Amino acid sequence: MKKVLYIHGFASAGSTGSATQMRNHLYPQGVQVMSPDVPVDPLEAISFLKTFVEGEQPDLIVATSMGALYAEQLKGFPRILVNPSFHMARLLMFRGLGRHEFRNKRQDGATEFKVDKAMIQAFQQVEKDSFKGIDDREKALVWGLFGKQDKLVNCQADFQKHYGKAQMQLFEGEHFLNDKVLSHVVMPLVERIINEK
Repeated sequence: MKKVLYIHGFASAGSTGSATQMRNHLYPQGVQVMSPDVPVDPLEAISFLKTFVEGEQPDLIVATSMGALYAEQLKGFPRILVNPSFHMARLLMFRGLGRHEFRNKRQDGATEFKVDKAMIQAFQQVEKDSFKGIDDREKALVWGLFGKQDKLVNCQADFQKHYGKAQMQLFEGEHFLNDKVLSHVVMPLVERIINEK
């Protein structure tokens, strides 16, 4: 059975509706969708994900927002980065300090978490490893999908600088995925990549 890893965004969880919809769509095609809860601490998160992909060897990684910051660093795997948020430290410094509620149910039962200066410093540390070791093979493994109406994050210039325009696609939509974007933009690309493997 082929495997897709879905990496959720900030203040979310593996139970997000996008992962559930992907699972329902792909399972009848013999594709397993894995969507674990990513640790809140950025350094724990990147370590957890590197260990996870090493063990599971997914055929494809689909990641949104903060999840795409991490996924970009998971070299060697085909990756779709949807509205990647490559500058989480800066984003949270200006509008994210304090307590946040999780938007989706976490497996450990946690309902909220705190963003403090230590977390922002951890994001800065993780971000230092972004865009390293990108050769032609890596460029061919990474796709960037960007919502034209995304008012929260715009990292198109970063993606274009490091990965080029060839695998960049703009879509009608905002930062957060909805059913329409998932069905008409993300899933056709997922299926194409999975079927080519």
